[in-house]
Amino acid sequence: MSKRVAIIGTRGYPSYYGGFETAVRHVAPALADAGWDVTVYGRPGQERVDDPSLDARITRRTTRGLESRSLSTLTYGLTAVLDAIRRRPDVALVMNCANGHWLPLLKLAGIPTVVNVDGIEWERAKWGRLAKAVFKTGARMTAWTADRLVFDADAIGTYWRREFERDGVVIPYGGTEAPALPLHPEDAHLAGTPFALVVARFVPENTVPEFLVAAERIAQQHPVVIVGSSGYGGELDEHARLLAEAHPNVHWLGHVADDERLFALWQHAGAYFHGHSVGGTNPALVQAMHLGAPMVARDTVYNREVLARTDATFVQPDPDAIADAVLALLGGPAEQRRLGRAVQERAREHYTWRAVCAAYERALAEQAGVPAGLMRVAA
Repeated sequence: MSKRVAIIGTRGYPSYYGGFETAVRHVAPALADAGWDVTVYGRPGQERVDDPSLDARITRRTTRGLESRSLSTLTYGLTAVLDAIRRRPDVALVMNCANGHWLPLLKLAGIPTVVNVDGIEWERAKWGRLAKAVFKTGARMTAWTADRLVFDADAIGTYWRREFERDGVVIPYGGTEAPALPLHPEDAHLAGTPFALVVARFVPENTVPEFLVAAERIAQQHPVVIVGSSGYGGELDEHARLLAEAHPNVHWLGHVADDERLFALWQHAGAYFHGHSVGGTNPALVQAMHLGAPMVARDTVYNREVLARTDATFVQPDPDAIADAVLALLGGPAEQRRLGRAVQERAREHYTWRAVCAAYERALAEQAGVPAGLMRVAA
C-alpha cells in the first residue's frame, strides 16, 4: 500500500537551522524505513545537499517565499501548501502553528493534517505586535482546522487545552548519543579546564542578555564559551563581540553548524547554562542531556518538566544568580560528574529519536488511514 506524506514548515532536508530541522533529519528517513514516500519542503539555500547523511529516498522540494523575519514562515508555508495540494499526499505533517492560516486549503483538498504547534510564539519578546498577532491567529486556525495536534511537552498541551480547547499527542524531541569526543582543534585550549557553556539563539527570552552580564564575573575565574547569534546582527551580537574582545577568557563562536564540535563542547563543559524560557521541550537541552552536560537552567515549567528529578540547578533570570550557580558548579568536579550522569540517564529513558519517530509515524498513519510500519514504542 502506498503511503505518501508531505512535511511542510521547515527549512528543508537536511538542514541544521533549528529544532524542526533536527527532527526532520531523523523522522523523514525513519518514515522511509517504514514504507512511506516522503517529501520535505524547503527553502532555497537552506539544505546541505553534500551532507553524507542525506537519504536519497527523501524527495526534496524547494518553493519560493519572502526572506523576511516576520513573513518568511507564512510565505514559504503557503507556497509549500499549494504545491502539496497539487501532488496530493495521503497526509501532511505541518510544523509550526503559524501555518495554521493555510490549513483550510489542505482541508478543502481533502488532505489530513498533523500539526506540531511548536512553542507559544506570541509570547516571545523578539516578535513585534503584528507578528505576535499573526502567530496567535495561526494558532486559532490550527485549533479549528488541524486533524491532529502534536505538542512537544506536557506543559504545551496543558496550555492548548486551556486556551484553545484542543487536545493532542505529546511527542518531544530526541537526542543523539556520541562516544567520548576530543575538543575541536580551535577549542583545544579548553582541554582539562572547567569551562562554562551556553548554546542559544540570541533572543531575550533565551536569557542571553543576563548570561552575557554574568559571563563577566564567571570569566574572572573560568573560561566561558558562547555559541549562538541572532542571525540578523544587533545589540546582543555586539555585546558578545565586545565581551570576547575585552576578556581573554570569553570565547564567542557564533553559530556552530559542526555537530561534532558542538557535541564535544557539551561533553567537556563543566557547566552548561540553559536559559530558554518560552517553548516546550527544547532540542538543545535534550541533546546536551544525552551528552552528559551538567546543567544550570532557567527556572521554567518547561525546563523542570524535561530535567525532572535530575538535581539540575534552577535559577531566576538574574545575572548574579546565574553567575553564582555556574561558579559553584564549576568548582565541584564530583558534582559535575554526578549531574552529568543523572541527565544522561533521563535522556536515555524519555528522549530518544527511536521513540519520537515511532510516535510521529503512528500519528500520521492514523490520519492517513494506513497501517503503521515502525516498531510500536512509547513516545
